[in-house]
Amino acid sequence: MRIVLALIAGLSCPLVAALPAAAQSKVNIEQGFADSLTAMPKEELSVSGGFYVPAYSSVAMSQGKLRVDFSVTLSVHNTSETQPLIVKRIAYFDTAGKMVESYLKAPVALKPLATVSVFIPTDDIRGGTGANFIVDWAASGEIAEPAVEALMVGGVANAHYAFVSQGRPTRTVGKK
Repeated sequence: MRIVLALIAGLSCPLVAALPAAAQSKVNIEQGFADSLTAMPKEELSVSGGFYVPAYSSVAMSQGKLRVDFSVTLSVHNTSETQPLIVKRIAYFDTAGKMVESYLKAPVALKPLATVSVFIPTDDIRGGTGANFIVDWAASGEIAEPAVEALMVGGVANAHYAFVSQGRPTRTVGKK
């Protein structure tokens, strides 16, 4: 009985907390982060790169007998103090490599030192244990590489977990 009550208490709290967050996941980046965006540069985009970001929307625990689901917040930070960063693609993939969702309708220009993020609520388990993001970016000239990372938060009963997964550059192409 004590285990059932702990599970009910542990599960009901995240569900209540996830309700506003679930609505947030439907906000498009252009509207939700309008203050972080600027006009697209008119110059040619001569530098580009990409990131692969592991994200764990579900994790196996207790020798594989228990699955713990996590919310995921992907953040893309423009680390340049002077140049806009063009975010060309933010795509979310599941364990099998199938695209689950694309978060940009068109490229956006991120102001210097600004950030955009994508939130996946705890109850969205479409990504599975091997979920990941691909983030493609560009700039009109030399720029500091962006910081891209995912924060996972979740728990079971009264044990809570949070961890960060840093993006790994997949490619960088510049002037030849």
